Amino acid sequence: MFDAKRKNMALKSMLIWATIIPLAILNGGLREGFLEPHLGSKYAQPLSCVILCVLIFIIAFIFIPRLGKGVSKIYLKIGLLWVLATVIFETALGFLMGNTLNEILSAYNIMTGNLWLLVVVFTGFAPIIAAKIKRII
Repeated sequence: MFDAKRKNMALKSMLIWATIIPLAILNGGLREGFLEPHLGSKYAQPLSCVILCVLIFIIAFIFIPRLGKGVSKIYLKIGLLWVLATVIFETALGFLMGNTLNEILSAYNIMTGNLWLLVVVFTGFAPIIAAKIKRII
């Protein structure tokens, strides 16, 4: 992603990624305020991850076509960019909330039932999946 067109595409893709943040925050509120009290943490956590993946896909499906036609490699790079932005954002937010590095990293341990890592992986593939479905690749 070095030429002006690709830089513009990367910038626009980050604006699309930024629209996921408020949805993720609302999803967290839904999990803590409704799902956990009614379903318990064991079921609320995975359901919340599925809901967030659906929301991420909807955002990608709606907005990725606005980036224009490209090759698969471009959309894979956009996905990688989204993964890096997500991990950086979550880590910074965790530190700002007073969490330790171990607490932040524990969210990536699927053995504890936390499916956050799957959300991050899905985030990386959402742009290319949306682009293929919309036939812009």
